[in-house]
Amino acid sequence: MAKKIGMISLGCCKNQVDAEIMLAKLAQNGFEILDDVDGADAVIINTCGFIEDAKKEAIENILDMVELQKEGVIGRIIVTGCLAERYKEEMLKEIPEIDAVVGIGSNKDIVDIVNEVLSGENVERFGDKACLPLDGERLLTTAPYYAYLKIAEGCSNNCTYCAIPQIRGPFRSRDPESILREAKQLADGGVKELIVVAQDTSRYGEDLYGKSALPALLTALNKIEGLEWIRVLYCYPERITDELIEAFKNNEKVVKYIDIPIQHADAGILKKMNRKGDRDSLLALVAKLRREIPDMVIRTTLITGFPGEGEAEFETLSDFVDKAKFDRLGCFAYSLEEGTPAALLPDQVDEQVKLDRSDIIMEQQYRIVLSKNDALIGKVLRTVVEGYDGYTDTYFGRTWRDAPEIDGTVNFTCGYELNVGEFVDVEIMGVNEYDLIGEVV
Repeated sequence: MAKKIGMISLGCCKNQVDAEIMLAKLAQNGFEILDDVDGADAVIINTCGFIEDAKKEAIENILDMVELQKEGVIGRIIVTGCLAERYKEEMLKEIPEIDAVVGIGSNKDIVDIVNEVLSGENVERFGDKACLPLDGERLLTTAPYYAYLKIAEGCSNNCTYCAIPQIRGPFRSRDPESILREAKQLADGGVKELIVVAQDTSRYGEDLYGKSALPALLTALNKIEGLEWIRVLYCYPERITDELIEAFKNNEKVVKYIDIPIQHADAGILKKMNRKGDRDSLLALVAKLRREIPDMVIRTTLITGFPGEGEAEFETLSDFVDKAKFDRLGCFAYSLEEGTPAALLPDQVDEQVKLDRSDIIMEQQYRIVLSKNDALIGKVLRTVVEGYDGYTDTYFGRTWRDAPEIDGTVNFTCGYELNVGEFVDVEIMGVNEYDLIGEVV
């Protein structure tokens, strides 16, 4: 009888791709992959270790599995992902019930590791980070109509607050032929929306060709039959070139949606973060994107409470948010991460002040979103059907303006039956805070 494997994958979509590659390897080698952990002979917890909240979530999940193990609900416990890579020495000391701790460079050996663990061995394996598989068959854990396409691994931007370069290693691009081959396989398998991801997608190809190859890659992806949408996340502001803007304009499948992790607008804070730009240059970039692509949806993330952020610096950030009027925005309180340069900076900000400032930014953004959503009433937006709510007799889904998991939804009616994964045109009739209300036309 096939051994049963459960998987809990935490954190970002890039980590999720790693999990899907491991699951495919296990399935190809005769393991039964469960939708739930109950009854699993082994549970793999693919962790995130990026910031404090993510670490806490990972540890809570591990401890939950330890309790299930004690109750006999599950068998062995295997910890993979960023937390395992970052705290390789401490993991087993702190939680001795763990049966295996696996660094990202040993993901490729997951079949052997699971077999060893199931035979009663305890395993600690930490291969070279560069050995993390960047391609391979995947067992998708997303809905079947969309998938993430990871085009690079690691990061070389060295932002002072970030531990990702320590955990994941330097930036390294995938071979374009490998990316296009995978994209075609996904499209042939029914995927309609590809979401292009990396720590910095706009840096793609610099290590291969000495310049960004993202525009050329998007143009090539645009030619793949069967795809409806190609969405791009995580483009750094200083690398948004005229060539990249043209790629958005000229490739009809590339949705006019861009995620730009800006983090702050005060020049002094950005310099301490080892980031480029200032309030004026960033506002100019936002204005240029909207001038060149009038319907462009711009998403960003910001950090409040970075060391040295006083009232004046925060006011610069707040004023920037009011003027930029981002379509989508997430704001997070600075998380002090050991081993990062920012952890050693003076003028650390009080924890409550960080949180209060984050709340202020999100309140500003809430008002901006309400205004922008009101402006959508009467417009017709291409939408993917994600499900049906029998209680309200309405469908729900995402417009092209929304990325899965992080953005809003649209609830809509239709005079005929729709299928999940189908694309329809929805006229927006009203709004409900972050979400839209409409009907199929």
